Amino acid sequence: MESASGPWQDAVVRHSLAGRAETPVQALLLARLRDEGPLSKAQLADRLEVSRTTVGAEVARLTELGLAVEAGPAASRGGRRSTLVDLSPDIRFAGLSIGATGLSVGITDGRLSTLAVRHAPCDIRQGPEQVLALALETTRKLMAEVGVDGLSGAGVGVPGPVDFHRGVSVSPPIMPGWDGYPVRDVVSRDLGCPVVLDNDVNVLAVGEQHAGVAKNARDFLFVKIGTGIGCGIVVDGELYRGVDGCAGDIGHIRVEDFGPTCACGNTGCLEAFAGGAALARDATAAARSGRSDILAGMLTDGADLTAADVGAAVSQGDPVAVQLIRESGRRVGQVLASLVSFFNPGLIVIGGGVTAVGHSLLAEVRGVTYRRSLPLATGNLPIVLSELGADAGVIGAARMVSGAVYSSEPARG
Repeated sequence: MESASGPWQDAVVRHSLAGRAETPVQALLLARLRDEGPLSKAQLADRLEVSRTTVGAEVARLTELGLAVEAGPAASRGGRRSTLVDLSPDIRFAGLSIGATGLSVGITDGRLSTLAVRHAPCDIRQGPEQVLALALETTRKLMAEVGVDGLSGAGVGVPGPVDFHRGVSVSPPIMPGWDGYPVRDVVSRDLGCPVVLDNDVNVLAVGEQHAGVAKNARDFLFVKIGTGIGCGIVVDGELYRGVDGCAGDIGHIRVEDFGPTCACGNTGCLEAFAGGAALARDATAAARSGRSDILAGMLTDGADLTAADVGAAVSQGDPVAVQLIRESGRRVGQVLASLVSFFNPGLIVIGGGVTAVGHSLLAEVRGVTYRRSLPLATGNLPIVLSELGADAGVIGAARMVSGAVYSSEPARG
């Protein structure tokens, strides 16, 4: 994912091209500096396979645009010493990762190192005005905290399908009131910078690829198990979204002909059996029916339990909670086994809020996936938990908008 290209490029903005790369060489140069750190002009010329004269001219222009700086002499390689080039220390990105029950906001530098991150509870069902107001207020507080006056760009992830060209949510099952809402434009107008909008699981996959366990993976799946279930697909290092941007919507694969009604309106979906909301529903039913004293003790004022409560009950050895986790993992493993046979990934990363219940879920997912897949497809297939947790969404969102800002592709909007 060295350069920024693809359908989401349109999402960059109705902003001037000032402060963005203007040529393909500039775009590749900025991506190298982002991913590798300061490099000499000689190293840049070698990596990009262009002349030092070209690199010198492009660096000079990027310096004028406020995207790069010359950082002193490089170590001698014999002969005349080259000059180190680095990203401008003034570049700042924001990553806004919005989930069904909480949001994470972070401010990063140009190399996507997080300067500050804040998490806050929210309810996506409250609608876009209220949720985005909280996200933007959190962003502004963080900017003030780290002394940032303006942003070079912001990335936003939301838990539902997205139209990348228009920057809007499209018929999201768990997001009432968000259909057609201009998320990108609202955030761009408020923060005064380019904005990219994407589905939350894609954002998580990109974050994991940039700074997590998938950093060296070219073909992998990122499976988010939260209130809903989704899958980010990376093929040959590039995020794959499908023709209409809804690739990886595995939560609505039917695993039973009959079963609980899903948020999408169908019955028997994976999400309706194994998502965080399903775990909370089944745990609450077990508590109220008297099948689990531990879960019953967690009920307060008649409120429903959460997936986190199930994890807490598992840690206390509650057999009902353990069975709920195993059943959820079994369902997810069934679907992943089919995906492994079809896609043959080199890595599967499991993330999302439900993974906080512990390794019992991962063990069940692994066991079922390995048992139901051909040995050839799973012989060298790690299935691991995300190392970044909630920060993956922040880093991924910032990575996406950095790709747009660093790209030379023209914005169409």
